[in-house]
Amino acid sequence: VDFMRNLFSSALGLSSAAEKVLDELTLDGVARYINSGKSAGIPDFRSPETGLYANLQKYNLPYPEAIFQIDYFKKHPEPFFALARELYPGQFKPTICHYFMKMLKDKGILRRCYTQNIDTLERVAGLEGDDLIEAHGTFYTSHCVSFCCRKEYSLEWMKEKIFSDDIPKCDKCSSLVKPDIVFFGENLPARFFTSMKMDFPRCDLLIVMGTSLQVQPFASLVSRYCSSTFTFLLFGFGEGMDFDSDKAYRDVAHISTCDDGCLALADLLGWKAELEELVKKEHAKIDSQDAKEKASENKGATAKASSASAPPEPKAEE
Repeated sequence: VDFMRNLFSSALGLSSAAEKVLDELTLDGVARYINSGKSAGIPDFRSPETGLYANLQKYNLPYPEAIFQIDYFKKHPEPFFALARELYPGQFKPTICHYFMKMLKDKGILRRCYTQNIDTLERVAGLEGDDLIEAHGTFYTSHCVSFCCRKEYSLEWMKEKIFSDDIPKCDKCSSLVKPDIVFFGENLPARFFTSMKMDFPRCDLLIVMGTSLQVQPFASLVSRYCSSTFTFLLFGFGEGMDFDSDKAYRDVAHISTCDDGCLALADLLGWKAELEELVKKEHAKIDSQDAKEKASENKGATAKASSASAPPEPKAEE
């Protein structure tokens, strides 16, 4: 009832003067609010020329979005899994903004991260399942597409299949196995809808970054917060926000890259050195793990080559 009352009051201009939460509608104002204790590199899909949809000609698709159409996938899974090799988790490292979200969690400020990303980089940066609403799914788990089976498979199982050029098939029923990313024609995870009903009425700061807010129903999340919640926007625009009118009292826009914006906010919060050290330490850990895995793979390949080139043992004389 309160949500509907606030919604109609705001839409019809019937509300009384809103309380100004920030002392200043700037990045500094956001930082001071967070510090007051009152607050609880990868290609995208749609950018012209550089987005994924603009670079799919090599897959001979009937139209770009077909690569993520569930009906097309079931008949022609090859293009998706070819693309998956290029996008697979582990090909990229989390960036500053991923680790900034991890810091928000560690400092007890983060209630939830709602993401459209499917690359699992939030998990790599240290967020856990309960911290995340992966609205468009994730590569973290996979399932058999047969409704009668639905056997679950791990990230490592799927990775092995994808990089061995095998089309992943269920070892129980032989149907296709698909990563748990949401294709066109599939529903968003039920947890997306249940969580937003609980999270947004309790939210007092909504940080929006790295999205054009064009894809529904994710884009509608910005209309779910109450009038006392303020929005800090990084690199993107959305309806229902007011940054520069005479009535602006709540929303803040900082137009930059996500990493630059998070670093700037961390600096104002007094966290910049801590954030930079976290990124440095975690990237070094990832590099070390990658080096070990490559060394192990090379060792295995060398052993196989040596075994194949070794001359056959002579037969014992009778």
